[in-house]
Amino acid sequence: MAPDHPRPRGTLASLAAELGVSRTTVSNAYNQPDQLSASLRERILAVAAARGYPGPNPTARSLRTSRVGSVGVLMTEHLSYAFEDHASVDFLAGLAESSYGTENALTLVPVGPGDDSSTAPVFRTVVDGFVIYSVANEDPHLAAARATGLPLVICDQPYDTKDLAYVGIDDHQAIAPAVRALVEQGHRRIGILAKRLTRTRHDGAVAPADLDTAGLHVQRARILGALDVLAAAGIDAERVPIVARHHNDHDTAVDGARELLDAHPELTAVVCTTDSMAFGVLDLARQRGIDVPGDLSVTGFDGVELARQRGLTTVSQPMRAKGAAAGQILNELIDARLTGTPPATTAPRKILPTHFLPGTTVAPVPEN
Repeated sequence: MAPDHPRPRGTLASLAAELGVSRTTVSNAYNQPDQLSASLRERILAVAAARGYPGPNPTARSLRTSRVGSVGVLMTEHLSYAFEDHASVDFLAGLAESSYGTENALTLVPVGPGDDSSTAPVFRTVVDGFVIYSVANEDPHLAAARATGLPLVICDQPYDTKDLAYVGIDDHQAIAPAVRALVEQGHRRIGILAKRLTRTRHDGAVAPADLDTAGLHVQRARILGALDVLAAAGIDAERVPIVARHHNDHDTAVDGARELLDAHPELTAVVCTTDSMAFGVLDLARQRGIDVPGDLSVTGFDGVELARQRGLTTVSQPMRAKGAAAGQILNELIDARLTGTPPATTAPRKILPTHFLPGTTVAPVPEN
């Protein structure tokens, strides 16, 4: 008796013939399921599974459509930051949601903070376009992304690339209600703890004059927004100590809080330009037995879930919506490029709203 031979693996064409449908219908079962009835899709997938058909070949599809099916996310942070920083996690989740139905994958391109090279690298990442997530205007990696000629969307910074699509918030105005809450509670001895302001590493005190040349616009705008509120209350910028840390992780946040409070023990409040920096202040205060908000008031910025859980007074920005908006705009730019649609006369620009979360870490200035 002749041995049984395994049945040849099915192909898109053989499945279509066996099922009596078009090859497009079989493809839609994988790529555009909303185009088919549930029963038809289930029948196609069942037959495909029985024939060992794994689905349409993505390489062949990209050759047909001239689309890779991946979006690059350029971020000047270490890769772990994308999974540890709460705000970044929310942003990437929103960006991922924007790819539903487009078959786009996300390719993270972390180049690390503090790369002072003046020579733009050459990207070998194969993607359809880039989301540039919070980099300095003079960053060579931004120049390299531009050099690819692919569609780009800037998220957060730099602010002043008017020829590129942009998604962000008004950082200068957004921080104002948090600082105003401190002023209204009588605080006048207020310090600021911030994330890095420049690509060149600097851990330490920041003079107001240094802000004029700060290339990382988000942190610069938040600090200037805070100083403007304090100036309106009669507090001169020269009397407001500012400390920055190059990295935005917990240990450096605690270390920055230590430097600020050791150098200025008279402070009754600290304005932080990120929630992660605020967590550093809160944890240092707990270590030292400093009561928050009885002895020290603290504000943050981002509105991540952990901030809400800890009762941090902060400013909430829509990180998930920001990621979704950046992804949607990039998808539209990619589609326009592939179809030869002439570019708009002005690049898309979307500014999202923020709101103040009062929390429990601000109280009246303590009595001497």
